[in-house]
Amino acid sequence: MTTTTRARPAALILTPSAEDRIAALMAKAPEGAIGVKLSTPKRGCSGLAYSVDYVTEAKPFDERIDTPGGTLFVDGGSILYLIGSTMNWVEDDFAAGFVFNNPNAKGACGCGESFTV
Repeated sequence: MTTTTRARPAALILTPSAEDRIAALMAKAPEGAIGVKLSTPKRGCSGLAYSVDYVTEAKPFDERIDTPGGTLFVDGGSILYLIGSTMNWVEDDFAAGFVFNNPNAKGACGCGESFTV
């Protein structure tokens, strides 16, 4: 009997717009950057916020998501808050930024900058 292993689904879904933005960020990344990292530091009025920063090394428990334009790392301590989320890049006349559709969020602050699980 042989065991068949199926590919594990990505913990986070990236839209084509988010992938394009990661590619743009990596095109102008500082020297030594190996990708960008998504984390959820404690901040804001609801408790947790989304943060995307350049990263120069992968930590052992980080989730790695390879995209056509670069690598997105998801902080190992944040992954449980983000499983099943969709990450999108949105631009309009007044603002631009990553937008998250997070099924784990139980609430958010009025300005949308932080969330609670």
